[in-house]
Amino acid sequence: MESQKALDEKYMRLALEEAQKAAELGEAPIGAVVVREDEVIARAHNLRETQKNALAHAEILAIENACKALGGWRLTRCTLYVTLEPCPMCAGAMVNARLPRVVFGAKDAKAGVCGSVCSLFAMPFNHRPAVTSGVLEEECTAILSQFFQKLREKRQKDRIK
Repeated sequence: MESQKALDEKYMRLALEEAQKAAELGEAPIGAVVVREDEVIARAHNLRETQKNALAHAEILAIENACKALGGWRLTRCTLYVTLEPCPMCAGAMVNARLPRVVFGAKDAKAGVCGSVCSLFAMPFNHRPAVTSGVLEEECTAILSQFFQKLREKRQKDRIK
């Protein structure tokens, strides 16, 4: 049987595959995977630019897909893996979906609410997911850094033209 660390890394690699799909679309490279009992229930990546929708975060889309796949809104036996620390909106959806566990890779100093800006899951809501952070953190940080570096270079070239 695989250790929890090995399982977390396995599923974070799938989230990184989703993040790469987002990057290829010109989206911020963030990916999410919902797993129940060692089975992938749903996968998604950021689609905010593609869908022109502020709600189209990877986590929200993965939760929506998981609810559809399982036929209900409670994801009580699931774990959500995401490459970037959740924002307030996504963390709220995780609370409302009753996810027991959230695993993320890179910290988000500007909008992360699982320890960076605040700790939303430590607040006295009716449900509080357990959090595991820093899984494949270097890889998750690298895909984001590379994407935004290329974006800055492109914008600078466009200004010069």
